[in-house]
Amino acid sequence: MTESAPSAGSAPSEAAAAAAPLEFVATAPLGAADLLAQELRALGVEPREKAWGVTWSGSLESAYAACLWSRTANRVLLKLHEGPAGSPEALYAFVREIDWTAHLAPGPQATLAVDFDAARSAITHTHFGALKVKDAIVDQLREVRGERPSVDTARPSVRVNVRLAADRATLALDLSGDSLHRRGYRGAGVPAPLKENLAAALLLRAGWPEIAAGGGAFLDPMCGSGTLPIEAALIAADVAPGLLRDWFGFLGWAQHDAALWHRLKREADARRAKGRLVPGRIVGTDRDARAIRAAYEALDRADLRKLVHVERRELADARPHAERGLLLVNPPYGERLGEADALRELYAELGRVLRERFVGWQAAVFTGNPGLGLELKLTAKRTHRLHNGPLEARLLRFDVEPEWFVRERRPGSLPPVDPAIAESPGSRMFANRLRKNLDTLGKWARREQVHCWRAYDADMPEYAFAIDLYGDAAGSRHAYVQEYEAPPTVAEDKVRARRAEVVAALPNTLGLPDDRIWFRTRIKRRGLEQYTKLAERREFHTVEEGGLKFLVNFTDYLDTGLFLDHRLTRARLRELAAGRRFLNLFAYTGTGTVYAAAGGAASTTTVDLSRTYLDWARENLRLNGFEGREHVLVQADALAWLKEAPAGQWDLVFLDPPTFSNSKRMDGTLDVQRDHVPLLRDTVRLLAPGGVLVFSTNYTRFRLDAEALSEYEAKDVSRATIPKDFERNPKIHRCFEIRRREAPAGAGT
Repeated sequence: MTESAPSAGSAPSEAAAAAAPLEFVATAPLGAADLLAQELRALGVEPREKAWGVTWSGSLESAYAACLWSRTANRVLLKLHEGPAGSPEALYAFVREIDWTAHLAPGPQATLAVDFDAARSAITHTHFGALKVKDAIVDQLREVRGERPSVDTARPSVRVNVRLAADRATLALDLSGDSLHRRGYRGAGVPAPLKENLAAALLLRAGWPEIAAGGGAFLDPMCGSGTLPIEAALIAADVAPGLLRDWFGFLGWAQHDAALWHRLKREADARRAKGRLVPGRIVGTDRDARAIRAAYEALDRADLRKLVHVERRELADARPHAERGLLLVNPPYGERLGEADALRELYAELGRVLRERFVGWQAAVFTGNPGLGLELKLTAKRTHRLHNGPLEARLLRFDVEPEWFVRERRPGSLPPVDPAIAESPGSRMFANRLRKNLDTLGKWARREQVHCWRAYDADMPEYAFAIDLYGDAAGSRHAYVQEYEAPPTVAEDKVRARRAEVVAALPNTLGLPDDRIWFRTRIKRRGLEQYTKLAERREFHTVEEGGLKFLVNFTDYLDTGLFLDHRLTRARLRELAAGRRFLNLFAYTGTGTVYAAAGGAASTTTVDLSRTYLDWARENLRLNGFEGREHVLVQADALAWLKEAPAGQWDLVFLDPPTFSNSKRMDGTLDVQRDHVPLLRDTVRLLAPGGVLVFSTNYTRFRLDAEALSEYEAKDVSRATIPKDFERNPKIHRCFEIRRREAPAGAGT
C-alpha cells in the first residue's frame, strides 16, 4: 500500500494521547446500521446506533480500526465542531473557530476538499455552502502561514464534511477520504449492481460467517463481476477489506499517527487466514462472458484467483458443489416499465433450480421487486429491508427444504403479494375506505340481521373491486372479492400495482385469514358465459339470508350461487307466495324458489337448462326442509319450455333471464332488450287470473317497451328492490311486477 509520509511534528503529543475521547461518526447503507454496530463492538467500541449509521466516543485507534476492518461502513468521520450557522456569515465564522493549522500540514503539497449538505436551513445551495467553508479555512491559513492549500476533490490531504440541518452545523474530518466500499479490487469502468459494502451486508445478513465457519460452500449463480464471491472469500478468510486500499483520508492529515496505523496493518496481515479457503469452495457463475472476465481481473487484484472459482454458466445449469452452503444472488430488479414481466421467467427458473437441486442449502435473494420473489415458490423465513442506493430492496432468506416449498394455489385464492405493500400509501388509503364501510354498513347489517352483503363496490374508482361478505347467524364469514376488468387504456403495471395494494390490505382489514378470502377477476362475459365452470372442486359453504340457508361456491364459477342484489326481490317473492302456485324460470340455483316455499307457496316449479344448477337448487330446498312432491324441478331450455307449457297454471312467476345467451343447448339466441316483449307475453300466458309476474334483469341500460306491452299493467319496483348495500349502484338491476289488466265491468258479450 502506498502511503503519504507523515509530516514533521505530526505524531500526537503525550498530552493529546491522554486527552478526552474523540467523537466519531460512521455511515452505512440504510438498513445495515445494526451490522455496522456489531462490527464496531467486535473492535471494542460501544456505538450508538442511528438509522444512517453509528456514533461513538473513543480513541483514534478505534477510528483507524473501523476504516481497516468494517465491511459495511461507507465513511468514518471525526467530529470536530457543532454549533449554529443560520446564515452564510455565521457559517463562515463557525468554520473559522477551528484551528486549521492542527489539521492541514504546511507546504505546497497540502490540499483540501469540502463536502457540504444542507436541509431545512437558510443555506440551500450546496456548492455555495461548500465555497463558504473552503473560504473560511483558506483565509485562516493564509493569515497564519501566508500560504493557502489548493483544492483537490479526488485525493485531498484533508476532506472536510459539513452537515447543516435546521441552521445548525456539524463539522467533521472524513478519515476514510473516499467511500469505504471502494476496496481496491474492482477495475475502472466496470459497472456493478452492488457496492462492495452492501454485498458484505447481504452476506452478513444471510448468515455466511457462520456457514463458512462450519465448512459450508458459497455460490452466486448471477455473479456479474464477482462482488459477492470476493466479499464472501474476504469474510471466510478473515481478510480486512481495508488492506486492499492504497488511500485513506487520514494519511494526509496533520495528526496522522503513522506508527499506530502500521501496527494495525501488521496485525491485520497476521490475521489473514487464506488457508481456511479450500479452492473451489466459493464459486460464482454468470451467463455473460464479459462479466466473468471482469471477475477474473478483480480476483487477481484481490489475490484470490487460486481460491475463488468463477466460470460462464447459465442459471438453468447451476449445480451445488457441496452438500450444504449458501446460495446468494442479486438478480435484476425490473425497474423499467415492462421489465417485470420479462423477469418473471428468470425468477421462476431460479426457484425451480433451488427446489430441485439445492435442498439442504440456505438461499438468499436480494431484490428491488419483492413481487417477483413470489415466483420462486419458496416461503421466506426472514425478510430484511436494505437500500441499494436510493432504491429500497429486500433480502429474502430461505431454508431450501420441502416444508418451505409453496404448494399449488387453490382456485380462487388471493394472489400472492409482498405483505409489506400493506404499508404503502395506496394500500392504506384503500384499507381506510373499506374499514369505514365495514363500520357503517356493518351496523346496518347487524341491526337487520343481514349476513350476506356487499361491503365495497368500486367506491374509489381507482380500486375497482367488489367485496361481498358471506356468513351465517353463528358468525362464520367468508369474503368474495371480485376485481372488475380494467379498460385497455389502463396500463397493465398499474393494474397489477393496485391489485397488490388491495390484496395486501384485505386480511388485516377484513379480520379474516387468507383461506377465507376468495378472489376473482370479473371479465365481461355475455349471457350464460357468466355461469361457465372455472374449476371443479365442488367445495360448498352454507350461508344464511332472511332466516334461510343456501349453499355457495367460491371456486368453481364466477358467481357464487346467491345474487346479493336480489335480496329484497326474493323477500318480495316470499310476501307474494302464500297459497300460490310458483314458477321460477331461468332458476339458476333456485334461491327464489326457496323464498317462495318459505312464504307458503302451494307448489313450486323450477326450470333451468343446467343439471348442475338444478341439483344445487334441490340441495337449497332440502337445506330448508322443502322436499315434497309439490316442489318440481325441470331441466329444459326455458325459452322452448315456455311455448309448450300449459296456460294459466301458475299464480306467481319469477323471470330473471340472462342479458344475452347463445348457448349451444338453446334454440336460437336471447337478447333481453331485443326479445323482452315476446318473452314477457309468453310468460304472462302462463299466469292464472289475478296472477303476477316478477320480471328482473341486470342489464343496466334496459328500457321496458311499455307501448308494446300496453295490454298489461307493468309496475316498476326497481327502487324498492335495491338493498341498502347496493344503493351506491342503483342501476345494478331493474325489476317490474306485471299483471293482466282487469277488464271493465260489463265488458264483453
